[in-house]
Amino acid sequence: MSTGTKNLDPASLEADIVRQREQLAHTVDALHDKLDVKARAEHKVADLKSAATTDSGRPRPALVLVAGVVVAGVVVLVWWRRQG
Repeated sequence: MSTGTKNLDPASLEADIVRQREQLAHTVDALHDKLDVKARAEHKVADLKSAATTDSGRPRPALVLVAGVVVAGVVVLVWWRRQG
């Protein structure tokens, strides 16, 4: 109940109970948010999608360039290995 006091006044007991309920509700909400894997994954996907696209929803040009370089590198690597 109250920390360090022995106040048995009904109003203070009620206030203490309300405070503890609010604290418990906050703790349960925090645990729920931490353990909700699906919501966390959806949030991460939204963050990544936002970082990879412009405001109009199109892919960022730098990412398109990087993807093209990676594909070209793989093609060259496969071609080179088949030659040898």
